[in-house]
Amino acid sequence: MSKQFWGLVAVIITVLVGVAVFNNSKKPTVVSGVASNHIIGKADSKVKFVEYGDYQCPYCQQYFATVNQVKDKYKDRVSFQYRNFPLTSIHKNAFAAARAAEAADKQGKFWEMHDILYANNDPTGASGWVASDKPFDFFSGYAKQLGLDAAKFKTDYASKSVNNIINADMAAGTKLNVEGTPSFFINGNKQQIQNTVDAFSKALDEALKNAK
Repeated sequence: MSKQFWGLVAVIITVLVGVAVFNNSKKPTVVSGVASNHIIGKADSKVKFVEYGDYQCPYCQQYFATVNQVKDKYKDRVSFQYRNFPLTSIHKNAFAAARAAEAADKQGKFWEMHDILYANNDPTGASGWVASDKPFDFFSGYAKQLGLDAAKFKTDYASKSVNNIINADMAAGTKLNVEGTPSFFINGNKQQIQNTVDAFSKALDEALKNAK
């Protein structure tokens, strides 16, 4: 066969290889680790409520008290889950706070640390752990309040396994098109809920009715 023919074959092969490489480069990055599983309420409920939150987010802090009231009201009927979604581009200590909560979880105190972090979130961003260049100093103080083993808390806080959990949460949220916080889901459906107990109750009552 002619040199022109083999030259054409070589060009075609080069193009095909280039396409394959391009397609492979577009595959999503695989995130190591398993997403968190922080559930309170009725774990086997047919109604699953999930919040994606950022401990430094002022809006999450504003919703915090309302969501806690809703949990108390529906804890015997609804499964409530919290997942990390720190907005690291605008909240410098959000990821660190998530690490503190996950480190506390290693000693069975996730929800307690969750509550302390939100209770001590200055929504103006001017004071406390949200403004500190050394947020761990605050977190270690909270850990002491909760009676945690200080050495273990420090080790877990800095661990790869804790980082992997947070990254897995963020990846799961991204797949659900979470872009801001707080983001709420009921049985996988994203919700726009006003910051009132009545608004949450209406959404959950409807879900419970449909789940029967």
